Amino acid sequence: MLKTAELYDFSHTLAGDYLAQWEYPWQALPGIKELIVTLGSRLGEDYREIAPQVWVHHTAKVAPTAFLGGPCIIGAGTEVRHCAFVRGSALVGANCVVGNSVELKNVILFDNVQVPHYNYVGDSILGYKSHMGAGSLTSNVKSDKTLVVVKDGAEQIPTGLKKMGAMLGDFVEVGCNSVLNPGTVIGRHTNIYPTSCVRGVIPADSIFKTGGVVVKKVSSHPGTLG
Repeated sequence: MLKTAELYDFSHTLAGDYLAQWEYPWQALPGIKELIVTLGSRLGEDYREIAPQVWVHHTAKVAPTAFLGGPCIIGAGTEVRHCAFVRGSALVGANCVVGNSVELKNVILFDNVQVPHYNYVGDSILGYKSHMGAGSLTSNVKSDKTLVVVKDGAEQIPTGLKKMGAMLGDFVEVGCNSVLNPGTVIGRHTNIYPTSCVRGVIPADSIFKTGGVVVKKVSSHPGTLG
């Protein structure tokens, strides 16, 4: 459930080949900046370099009050709304929404991801069609500043990283005003209740309820990875 290939459909991001080489998705975080620079230099005429190492697809809509820091790539059909703050090292896919007062830093957003209202997403990877409700945040540094460990039940997996936010699988829904603590990994098709405090590994096809109770969904999802 923690493996990169179990969380993501690589066909829905320009970073597919890059991500496929890593056993665990957080291993990809240190190389995001270099990846974007490499990809940006190879993009076709559909992208414009509007500032140094800032590539925007010609069909994307970027509000005049938004800030795009390089290196970053904004995909086709994506909307970057008023007062969004892209600090850099952000690969944003096609048909995404980066909303008002949203801050992105060292992230990969797959296609059709929505972070539409007052979200902070740092040192994180958000899978295809994942959605973060208004005010939901990724916390990417532990309060004691020690290295992040991913906790999967009794198992603890060291990441070697001081900064790691959350790995959201494809089709994850995060409720409003939730906090995803450092080292959070959420499996595909899982829903997080609003105002949740989430840490560790949450299985795929689950519902994370109030008080941290996790229950399994009963519905299936035709047409997805199997």
